[in-house]
Amino acid sequence: MTVAPRRRPAVRGKRASRAAAGKDSTNPQSSKAAQNAAAAVRDYETVALVLQGGGALGAYQCGVYEALEETGIRPDWFAGISIGAINAALLAGNAPERRVERLREFWQRISTPALPLPAEVFDWQRQWLDALPRSSAAQALANAFGAWTALLHGQSGFFVPRVPPPYAALPGAPGATSFYSTVPLRQTLEELVDFARINHRASPRFAIGAVNVRNGNFAYFDNRKTPIRVEHVLASAALPPAFAAVEIDGEFYWDGGLVSNTPLEYVIESSPRSDTLALQVDLWSARGALPRTLGDVLERQKDIQYSSRTRRGTDSSAEKQRLRLALGELVAMLPGKRMPATLAHEFDAWICTKVLNIVHLIYQAKSYEEQYKDYAFGPQTMHEHWAAGLSDMRRTLARPQCLARPAPEVGVATHDIHR
Repeated sequence: MTVAPRRRPAVRGKRASRAAAGKDSTNPQSSKAAQNAAAAVRDYETVALVLQGGGALGAYQCGVYEALEETGIRPDWFAGISIGAINAALLAGNAPERRVERLREFWQRISTPALPLPAEVFDWQRQWLDALPRSSAAQALANAFGAWTALLHGQSGFFVPRVPPPYAALPGAPGATSFYSTVPLRQTLEELVDFARINHRASPRFAIGAVNVRNGNFAYFDNRKTPIRVEHVLASAALPPAFAAVEIDGEFYWDGGLVSNTPLEYVIESSPRSDTLALQVDLWSARGALPRTLGDVLERQKDIQYSSRTRRGTDSSAEKQRLRLALGELVAMLPGKRMPATLAHEFDAWICTKVLNIVHLIYQAKSYEEQYKDYAFGPQTMHEHWAAGLSDMRRTLARPQCLARPAPEVGVATHDIHR
């Protein structure tokens, strides 16, 4: 199957198309600030959307992208881990004008329990949940209901319980190492993602991470280096013991979140370097209140584990980039503005004149979401997460200075509306 080159948006950056014009004037993003934000993005050679893993919280990333699309900002690199890898595949594997539609179709599908019941039953369930009072207790009840339904029955188009369960399977059998089958997810991805488009030379860059089960090494599957298949996406989202490892070319892989849940470092460290705007969308916050109950402990444990020290990683990446810029300035002061030949090779990878701007968006969990927030796949929570991402990105875009290209003498900038 061949894919035609992507249609060029009306507004372009220095090296790649960045935005589309002609938005509805009634849209909240059709403001002077939004226009300034879109203009600021044109100053970058690379605009990367970096998506963390986090299960049901991943709908937040969809809201973030919808706000970008409203403004006409279209990244040319999608990087993700776990649910972030799935969202990245839905984005990179569809025409720009269909991306939000495909995200919505996917999330509406997986927010429905995997039960052989008429659609009217699920409509009734949604009506019942929507009728609950808007209080923390009622919201907690709805979330708990969605989480328990997911555990017991699975989610449509995503995963279903194994029958027989793994304890009853023979060692080494396909069903002996996980509680759920992701055959439905494979079918959903094959339906909603055009992998030929992902692998087309004119497509955005696409990179997702996974962990080799046998040697523990982290691996990135990058469409600039290897053809991407549905197995690569399934591997990045294969979180044990819920899901089984996925075989790719004779090796087996688990969810990349076991080692690092945030692919920012890969984006920044990749060569050749370029002036980069990294929109880093995280689903777990490393900061939180001191636990008061065992449930709080379980929630904070997940937050800390899967946040992957994101803020520290952001700061570390920024410091490393500043060091590269400083080395470049130092070399410019040398006689002939060149490094001695005996040292040039050693320093080549460390000398850089490119600028970096990291815009950080982190989902702020509600008090009633509790420790099962990453598998509470109910429609109400999905809409809530999506709306939060839409709001946070709109607030960020309303501050075009957050997207402004750092001056060469500054080199690196970081922004976070929640910080």
